[in-house]
Amino acid sequence: MAINYRKAAIVGCGFVGASIAFRFLQQGLFSHLVLIDANREKAEGEAMDLSDGLPYGASMEITAGTYDDIAECGLVVVTAGVNQKPGETRLQLIERNAAIMRSILAEITARSFEGILLIVSNPVDVLTYVARELSGYPRHRVIGSGTVLDTARLKQLLGEELAVDSRNVHAFIVGEHGDSELAVWSGANVSGLDLDDFCRLRGQELHDPGRERIYREIRDSADEIIKRKGATYYGIAMAVGRIAECIVKDEHAVLPISVVLEGEYGLDRVALSIPSIVGKNGLEKILEIPLGETEREALNSSAGQLREVITGLNL
Repeated sequence: MAINYRKAAIVGCGFVGASIAFRFLQQGLFSHLVLIDANREKAEGEAMDLSDGLPYGASMEITAGTYDDIAECGLVVVTAGVNQKPGETRLQLIERNAAIMRSILAEITARSFEGILLIVSNPVDVLTYVARELSGYPRHRVIGSGTVLDTARLKQLLGEELAVDSRNVHAFIVGEHGDSELAVWSGANVSGLDLDDFCRLRGQELHDPGRERIYREIRDSADEIIKRKGATYYGIAMAVGRIAECIVKDEHAVLPISVVLEGEYGLDRVALSIPSIVGKNGLEKILEIPLGETEREALNSSAGQLREVITGLNL
């Protein structure tokens, strides 16, 4: 079956899935969007609610559907998963979400789906690796949302700190989308100007204590949002919209998506969020960006923690 790059599906219609659907409607990237959820009525309700706004948005069709509707999709976004229960360990949460991912992949691989599989469910790096292993798809077709959102947070906070448009800030958060992620300060720049050089030109300073403060704010951002409103979904919806735009428009853009490593950075048997070129075929190229010695050690540590979790899943 031919791939229809203007048709996409979202599996999971909770806060995150519904927000991504709304973002897709705003962007006008797709002509047909299919919503799939274990609760069919929830998917139908979201499709109805979104469709009410079509006269003021893009020309597209939004429907609730089943896995049979994904065969020709150019993109399938998986957001389904469960939240951590009180007293539950991180590994127990991962095991439950891995089981959910296993059931979803059984449905997807039973169809003749040849598009891009974009994992958003958390822990995204682990589940991206699980999806690649269980689906058997080539790695360029199985990617995760990675640290695209974390990187946006870094750019926003640096923009505020330096009093400059965040769109002119270029920097990455890499590694795990989680507690062991790291900021690549050695490569940060403002419109091509090294971060330290830009600070000098502005008569500002951003030494280690300031960088550590910004990093911790980024790392802990989701927890702080959840404390205040119960969940995070708008930011990740914007991040996923950006990834989808790169795929549909074949932009060859650089984003820190979650990818399965096969020797890059000297690492394998793990998925990490790494700057990569993204186009209509999904992952085009993993970029081995220069890292300082401390940064490389932190990346290796992040990979080791994730690999230990993956090993515990007995895939």
